[in-house]
Parts: sequence; C-alpha cells; structure tokens
Amino acid sequence: MDTLARLETTIAARLASGDPASSYVASLQARGLPVIARKLGEEAVETIVAALSGNRQELVGEAADVLFHLLVLLGKKGVPLAEVLAELDRREGTSGIDEKASRSRSDENA
Repeated sequence: MDTLARLETTIAARLASGDPASSYVASLQARGLPVIARKLGEEAVETIVAALSGNRQELVGEAADVLFHLLVLLGKKGVPLAEVLAELDRREGTSGIDEKASRSRSDENA
C-alpha cells in the first residue's frame, strides 16, 4: 500500500500545480471531471479486454492504469484513498451478497 500512498501524494501535487504542460495529471484536470471519469472507464474496459485475452503482462499493465486513473479521479473529487480503504475494512468479513442487499435496502429507504 506504500506504492499507492506515494502515488496519491504525487497525484495531489500534480493536481495542485494546475499547469497542464507540467504533467499528464494536470492536463487531465484541465480537461475536466468528465474527461477524467471517461479515461477511468476506458482503462477499465481495456483491463477487461486484457483479462479475457489471457495476456498476463497486458492485464498487469492495464490494472495499473485503472488504479492510477482511479486515484486521479479520487484526488480531483477530494476523496482520500484512506477513506476508500476504510470502507473496504468496514466491509471485510461481510458477504458480498449481504453487503449489496444492505445497500439496496438503504436506497429504497432514501
């Protein structure tokens, strides 16, 4: 997790720089949230394709791209990785079926 924490820090610095000529992250930010979200979606699709192709190294590379772009999106929205990890910790030991059902019930009550 140290790698993700370091990456989060680097992304935050580049988002703060605001200079699109200085980094890829800053250039994504300059293009806006819809572009950042779309890029994450593209990388997710590429990860799926890599998983289905059977090419392990391609899958590793695309998975890294997904994590990177997710951190850019979280950073842009001001959501720290620690908050996402805390949510995963909260869900630990809970059946995925039960957890999803509890979200559905919460949505119905909203």
